[in-house]
Amino acid sequence: MLFRTLIIFLISFTVKVTAQITHPKASPFATVEQEIGLSEISVEYSRPAAKGREIFGGLVPYGRIWRVGANESTKITVDTDMVVMENILPKGTYALYAFPEALEWQMVFHTNTSHWGDGRKNYNPSEDLFRVKVKPHKTKFHQENFLIAFDSITHNSANMTLTWANTQVNIPFSVDTHAQMEKEILRQITSNPTAQTYYEAARYLQEQEKDYERALAYLNKALELGGDTYYFHRVKSLVEAALGDYRSAIKSAEKSLEISKSLEKDEFVRMNERNIVRWRRLY
Repeated sequence: MLFRTLIIFLISFTVKVTAQITHPKASPFATVEQEIGLSEISVEYSRPAAKGREIFGGLVPYGRIWRVGANESTKITVDTDMVVMENILPKGTYALYAFPEALEWQMVFHTNTSHWGDGRKNYNPSEDLFRVKVKPHKTKFHQENFLIAFDSITHNSANMTLTWANTQVNIPFSVDTHAQMEKEILRQITSNPTAQTYYEAARYLQEQEKDYERALAYLNKALELGGDTYYFHRVKSLVEAALGDYRSAIKSAEKSLEISKSLEKDEFVRMNERNIVRWRRLY
């Protein structure tokens, strides 16, 4: 009986000793994901608060490695090869570090993602993939929690912004989306293409202002396969106008206008009407 009581006491004591209370984190975890064309960047990081403290040059000392956030090291993942300020960033996951200074920061894309925080003595510069230099600038607003975001987004590029307190740095990313699209267009067109396949290829070329002759050939093929729609004719009119063939552009716009009216697509009615008036002045 005494032995059984002792066992129960030991189990109870062990549970009390090892049990932990789950509590809110002072620097909550966050994930940001951003598409750039057909590619995607994701960043996993923690968001410390300023709490009235001097941040850069104070809480985050100048000249020393910083984990770009709090808690674990910040991780950045790219699902295709990208370019960061003339440096190739291959598809994969990297730790993101910084060496802040008053007038210039070094941003580090590091291949070893196993370190806790900044790695301190375990951090080895030889494991850096590359470093880039960026200029910090003062913001007109106060950012309480450290923030990583993306802005100035196009099909081929975006700026990653790091903002905390009244300081911000921008790191430009770029990707060759056009090369990816050309591969995708070729793959789709050589594997049982439909009218929609040809239309989407043409629309991409038209939007990117590239290879209008090929775009027109794709649109004619789309119409031949039975794609007699207001949006096929509208894009065809834009391509013909870009080629300087305003007479044909007007005819295509009139066809798009006719179909748009029958379907009560008011926005397309207005766009076609405006283009017809404009193009009539040009031929």
